[in-house]
Amino acid sequence: MTDISPFEALSDPTRRKLFERLRRGPCSVNELVEAVPVSQPAVSQHLRVLREAHLARVEKQGQQRIYSLDPRGLIELRAYVDSLWDQVLDAFQQAAQRESQESTLNPSTKEPGHD
Repeated sequence: MTDISPFEALSDPTRRKLFERLRRGPCSVNELVEAVPVSQPAVSQHLRVLREAHLARVEKQGQQRIYSLDPRGLIELRAYVDSLWDQVLDAFQQAAQRESQESTLNPSTKEPGHD
């Protein structure tokens, strides 16, 4: 197996479509083949990449292989998005603190509403 991140795996449009189909619930390979305009062997290769990135998992049920989302890759995606949000909130807090300090150090000579 190769070491592929969930982001690398989702960089391909076909894999994103397969991932989106899996978001709606578990399904068979045949259902996944119907979701994208590529051959069954190509879908199998894309599913292999999604499994290696821990975005999909497979379970054999009788003669069928049923694919579903793998929480491990979703946790990694979520952690990354959460870290972005944390950075945004930190930047907002710093900007608000600077604004507050500037207004304390340089009070306006004009009162609001008086021109």
